Amino acid sequence: MNEVKLGNPAVVGLGGFGMTTLILQFHNLGWCPITPVLWLGLLFGGTAQLIAGLLEFRTGNNFGFCAFSGYGAFWISLCFFVIFGTNAELVKAYPVLKLTAPGLAWFLLVWTFFTFILFIASLKHHTALILIFLTLLIGFAGLTIKEFTGIKAIGTFAAWDLVACALLAWYLMAHVVYAEAGIKLPIGGPWI
Repeated sequence: MNEVKLGNPAVVGLGGFGMTTLILQFHNLGWCPITPVLWLGLLFGGTAQLIAGLLEFRTGNNFGFCAFSGYGAFWISLCFFVIFGTNAELVKAYPVLKLTAPGLAWFLLVWTFFTFILFIASLKHHTALILIFLTLLIGFAGLTIKEFTGIKAIGTFAAWDLVACALLAWYLMAHVVYAEAGIKLPIGGPWI
């Protein structure tokens, strides 16, 4: 019996994560408005990454299932946070929706904890994945500190760190896509 070859859902998950992370940092650095962040966050970084995570479940990859589904939900929830939190009429009608900087700080803090858990697990995988989660952890921590303290320099550092994270995600995506064409990009070994 011939086995049906399936695609690797990680390519879509990494692509969506990388692109949406990159465009958000372009916004955080003051280069672009929030609009493309919201659209990419809802559709590619959010929905497509969530689907990639659900497909990882079928492959038995719990790490990919947790990471892609989790960060897909992150992007969707962040976009809703921004959309509804900046809608003045909605906030007037439902004051409980009023968002403050500390609200965003707490939101980012719990995602920092989530990322720390996945960073520890990534240490058993390969260097490319470890570096993605290391830079993601540093970026979340930096953005959290910036939101709690208001220190813009920390936010700028976190944005540049997350640009590196996004590019690393695309590198790993390219590794998976190129491997099928016989092109081998190095990804390194595990750290523990």
